[in-house]
Amino acid sequence: MLTKRKKTALMKKYATHKGDTGSPDVQIAILSAEIDELAGHLKKHRKDNSSRRGLLGKVNQRRRLLNYLLKEDEKRYNKVVTKLKLKKIKEETEVEKKRQAGIKKITDNY
Repeated sequence: MLTKRKKTALMKKYATHKGDTGSPDVQIAILSAEIDELAGHLKKHRKDNSSRRGLLGKVNQRRRLLNYLLKEDEKRYNKVVTKLKLKKIKEETEVEKKRQAGIKKITDNY
């Protein structure tokens, strides 16, 4: 569990404007810190399945927020990913783009 002091420090560091507590940037930073703490806990307590389930939920929430941020503002997404040293979401490959274009042509004809 993150302490109040750590959370406020993360909020100040990743805030997009004064008083920002809920932007995706801040939420992703807080979730990343919580994920790191839970991962450390699970290294010591391997059989703690309820904490493992909580960790998976936090990872999913962070992934959804990252997807949203990528769609809305790619510059902010890149900034957050580099600051937090996260893996980037795979960009669409050329094959996937062609496949999507082919599907769109088929559906447009109907």
